[in-house]
Amino acid sequence: MRIALFGDIHANLEALEAVLADAAEQGCTDYVCMGDVVGYNADPAACLERVRAMDCPVVKGNHDEDASGSHSLESMNPVAAAALEWTRLQLSDEQRTWLRRLRMVRQVEDFTVVHSTLDQPAHWNYVTNRFDAMSNFSYQFTQVCFHGHTHVPRVYVKTDKVQEVPAESVVIEDGSKYFINVGSVGQPRDGDWRACYAIYDLDHRLLVFRRVEYDLPTTQGKIHAAKLPSMLADRLADGR
Repeated sequence: MRIALFGDIHANLEALEAVLADAAEQGCTDYVCMGDVVGYNADPAACLERVRAMDCPVVKGNHDEDASGSHSLESMNPVAAAALEWTRLQLSDEQRTWLRRLRMVRQVEDFTVVHSTLDQPAHWNYVTNRFDAMSNFSYQFTQVCFHGHTHVPRVYVKTDKVQEVPAESVVIEDGSKYFINVGSVGQPRDGDWRACYAIYDLDHRLLVFRRVEYDLPTTQGKIHAAKLPSMLADRLADGR
């Protein structure tokens, strides 16, 4: 079984379609989504319907929660808040209900999936180093947990200590635990503009990260046409 693990789509339809096409070419048979289907970019409804039609496991991200609610966004970054206010207007009540009902944490096969962290999944904490990862491992009861949220692919391994290893290819070894960020489909922030996702080969216990080019000018044009903050289009090209 080869599972495509993807998340932080953020309403970037061109990136999502490119990732799904690549995953199919790579022989993926199953799909799991780390959340944040919507937010920032200009195709929230189309991305939501594309993911929903796949009928795959999905966990809730913070932008999914904010887009599906009616609470104030004043405490947020102004650019993210402006995009979410616009996103709320693009989604039907039924689509917002679907987002609202997503679970925070799921177990799929023999691994766990969460958008942010296992210790406080609804607080949307960020794991950016091995010290952040340490507290998560105390709540991780499967050998492997996949997450998103930071938009940066990272692999933390716990043996007698916690260390970060390169996010390229990883063999899942007995006696170790893994907390793995699969990167972002729709808004990477590691300096590489290409869409990022990972493939987990359960039979060979091998995880491989993939980067996929997509039609960036079309995505940027949609952001400008929707009159969303221009920064959202500019940052896509920089991978930031």
